[in-house]
Amino acid sequence: MDLADPIFWTALAKIIGVNIVLSGDNAVVIALAARSLPAKQQKQAIFWGSAAAIVLRIILTLFAVALLALIWLKIIGSVLLLWIGVKLLIPEDEDPDVTASDNLFVAIRTILIADLVMSLDNVIAVAAAAGGHWVLMIIGLAISIPLVIFGATLLVKAMERWPVIITIGAALIGFVAGEMAWEDKAIESFTSHFPAETKYAAALVGAAFVVFLGRYLAGRAGAKQAAPEAASKEA
Repeated sequence: MDLADPIFWTALAKIIGVNIVLSGDNAVVIALAARSLPAKQQKQAIFWGSAAAIVLRIILTLFAVALLALIWLKIIGSVLLLWIGVKLLIPEDEDPDVTASDNLFVAIRTILIADLVMSLDNVIAVAAAAGGHWVLMIIGLAISIPLVIFGATLLVKAMERWPVIITIGAALIGFVAGEMAWEDKAIESFTSHFPAETKYAAALVGAAFVVFLGRYLAGRAGAKQAAPEAASKEA
């Protein structure tokens, strides 16, 4: 591959641009999982989570055709995403097993699982932008690492100032889950009878499911914590 060839630089710019757009949801997941960590661990989670996001996307792109041919894969992935979205809405102080944890390794694990699932729909676009040149794709993705880190860092700071962004981020995860489930080949015989835009309705259902269930469970967790405190005051 000739580095002096304008086609090379055009293709590289294209894959970086595509990856920036596709990495928006990944930055949301990273920021949500790292938001409750201490400052030092927060930076570590963002860095390693972002780096893992790029590596996973490279691996998935190499096996894109085989992965997308597997039926039920997107539906299973959607269920995982719904679970992650709900968990991220539950305050970590009320539940020791929640995903938004003060544990660095738990946060990184959350990022890895969510990014693995959310990257399934992105790999084809990345491969297309690379034009079949794997070296070019890897270079472009590697350059995108600091961009993902920067985006996640900004989101963490924004979540600290405006907590509603946490709910919006969880809703985005549910949105992606609903859209992904609708596109699974296992139910193609059913979904093919509906207009293509129907997948957005499924995506909205996924977003609503995450928000309502997450808020409900968060409310129950808060009530359980408040009950012993109220009893101790009465005593």
